[in-house]
Amino acid sequence: MILSKLQQIKTQQYLEKLAKLSQDVSGFTTLYQPESFRKALLDNIAKAKKYIYITTLYFESDDAGSDILNALYQAKIARPTLDIKIMVDWHRAQRCRIGGSKNSTNAEWYYQMAISHPELNIAIFGIPVNTLEALGVFHVKGFIFDNNIIYTGASINNVYLKQNKRYRYDRYHILNNTQLAITMKSFIDQCLLSSPAIQLLNQVYYRSNTKIKRFIKKFRHNLKSSHYQFKNNATNGELAVTPLIGLGKRNELNKIILYLMHCTKNKMIICTPYFNLPTILIHIIIKLLRDGKQLEVIIGDKTANDFYIPPEEPFKIISTLPYLYEINLRRFIYRLQSFVDNQQLTIRLWKNGDNSYHLKGIWIDNNWQLITGNNLNSRAWGLDLENAILIHDPENVLFQQKNKELKCITNYTNIIHSYQEIDNIQHYPVKVKQLIRRLNRIYVDNLIRRII
Repeated sequence: MILSKLQQIKTQQYLEKLAKLSQDVSGFTTLYQPESFRKALLDNIAKAKKYIYITTLYFESDDAGSDILNALYQAKIARPTLDIKIMVDWHRAQRCRIGGSKNSTNAEWYYQMAISHPELNIAIFGIPVNTLEALGVFHVKGFIFDNNIIYTGASINNVYLKQNKRYRYDRYHILNNTQLAITMKSFIDQCLLSSPAIQLLNQVYYRSNTKIKRFIKKFRHNLKSSHYQFKNNATNGELAVTPLIGLGKRNELNKIILYLMHCTKNKMIICTPYFNLPTILIHIIIKLLRDGKQLEVIIGDKTANDFYIPPEEPFKIISTLPYLYEINLRRFIYRLQSFVDNQQLTIRLWKNGDNSYHLKGIWIDNNWQLITGNNLNSRAWGLDLENAILIHDPENVLFQQKNKELKCITNYTNIIHSYQEIDNIQHYPVKVKQLIRRLNRIYVDNLIRRII
């Protein structure tokens, strides 16, 4: 217990020594619905005067994507000097959606849009974090409009923006912060776009993955030691933010996540859409529970997973993923059932019709909050390029926004009281059951969990 207390003090001191940027509370806005996110995007596109930098996993060629890209072209027409750059994952842009129809790729759509607006220069870059998509993607988030940053784990497509009836629920925050915007934009310019591995996707020709393989490897190597560059301008007694970015297991963002969890005094809340926590996080959770701390984990039901396919529809291998995550969750609850029983550990499952769940983040007591696109899974921990914004709120000035956001998140959740409430493999569809058992027999299930 004494060692735990000392470790908590040490991690708290480390977090307090982090460089921070002062954040005016009036410039911090939490959005609670995907419709609000969509409106904020369009409003900020219409108002931006100097630059728009968009970093997202993908920018889909569907109705919502078309609306946003058309709005960007209209902004460029209205303000020709506006610097517009879009950064997406290199691999994801050049393939069709997993499990979807074999239509044209997003990259092909970007090119068609470019040739239909020959006089307007909107750059769309493919960012290759590794030579294969399975071994690492560009998972950096953030929409920069002059001094405004819209930070969310959402990408651009119909469900994220609730173009129709269905939506994919995420977290959405707007920060008006000049230094934060400059910091995030500078990283893109200096650490991403300066590499020869980066190519424009909206042009007639770009080099193949094979031809830039050595550049990609060097780019990934450099990214592992890259971080946001800025000078501290905040005290530990005010609302402040710290942008974080990282690639590889020993990166700065991972380190901060560990320190955040260790500094928990009373309660920690975690959101993740894919329950596949790295072993080191599981160990910290167990330690916190043994030390008497409260923990709440909010996860999407397997039917709220974006890879879920109802049993009555044709089976696809990718639809097995939600069941693998559910197996992980059942084992986790079984292992920690005693803490569920004494109400130290609360497990919430989110489900709202046929909508999907994509929330991620960490809340520590009332002092710290991490907004991030990091799924807190094994893939994010070691393979993908991830970023986040750490929020230090020592005076609880964001208390009302935080509580309202958590209330909205938990509105469609059910508390799980026993691992037996979670389906086991006996209840899975026949083809899902057969595939999982086959994976177990040939001992590749653990390998798969490292990349999902």
